[in-house]
Amino acid sequence: MELTTVWFLIVGVLLIGYFVLDGFDFGVGMSLFSLSKDDTDRRVMINTIGPIWDMNETWLIVAGACLFAAFPEWYATMFSGFYLPLLLILIALILRGVSFEYRHQGKGKKWTAWFDWFILIGSVLPPLLWGTAFANLIQGLPITKMDNGGWLYEGTLLTLLNPYGLLGGIAVTLICYNHGLVYLALKSLGEIRDRAQQQAKRVGIVTIVVAAAFLVWTIIQHLSNPNLPLIIACSAIAAVALIGSWLLNIVGREGWSFTLNAVTIAFALLAIFSALYPHLMISNIDPAQSMTIAGAASTEKTLVLMTWTIIFTLPFVLAYQAWTFWVFRKRISRKTIEASAH
Repeated sequence: MELTTVWFLIVGVLLIGYFVLDGFDFGVGMSLFSLSKDDTDRRVMINTIGPIWDMNETWLIVAGACLFAAFPEWYATMFSGFYLPLLLILIALILRGVSFEYRHQGKGKKWTAWFDWFILIGSVLPPLLWGTAFANLIQGLPITKMDNGGWLYEGTLLTLLNPYGLLGGIAVTLICYNHGLVYLALKSLGEIRDRAQQQAKRVGIVTIVVAAAFLVWTIIQHLSNPNLPLIIACSAIAAVALIGSWLLNIVGREGWSFTLNAVTIAFALLAIFSALYPHLMISNIDPAQSMTIAGAASTEKTLVLMTWTIIFTLPFVLAYQAWTFWVFRKRISRKTIEASAH
């Protein structure tokens, strides 16, 4: 396997890690008002992700850095073409992070309420915009190859807001919402756990319908794709895992439900990357001008150096993250929060 393909897969794995881990953070933020009855409930919910949310977001930073180093043309074209959506994602993530740190400063109910709304907005916008962006990548974008060897995005923000792109955004948002609800059921005790399980039943049904519509539409768009069998296989696994997660949540097996949600996210992204390969960006103006993996990759020397670096560093990152989850594995309840207030 060529190093360019290896790094295409590595970037995919890093993005899977990001959406699996930060996905439930987003879901917790989305449910901040729908599940809580008072500020203590909201504190319980935020404390379930308090020790880990910033660590989960580092996967996005690492994925972006690897994208920049391994596929600079992809990075440049996507970040210039998607400038406004990516800027909105950045602002939303900043607002969310700041709100986690400042909402508890005790300066009044209005102060806390503002930051709670920032958490909600900062949890909805990123998955919605990420999903829209990924859907457009595999649907095709108005890109052309320039004389200097680079690629130029010739669309606008409205170009991205097409029915298929928006459906992808809604599907990713619902999957993250459902992921967060199951995580809350896994990490909390008492009424919040019960409410999270009940809400996950309702949200899960909508998620299954919307995600199925998106995956079927994706398959229809790629009937002539040579990777169609792989796209169908990954989509089928994602669909079965999502339905299994919903059923397991109903019977109160939130641990396995959460695991299958992670499988859903992983194989949904694998289906997207299978539809994309061997391209990085597909041109809907002229398929011959699509950006390929080989055409956008860095030099082999750079890829070799990066490969050795990730071989030595990734195991330490995974070990540290696993240790952190183990340390903060206990469930949180209202009694926990009320005791810490004294």
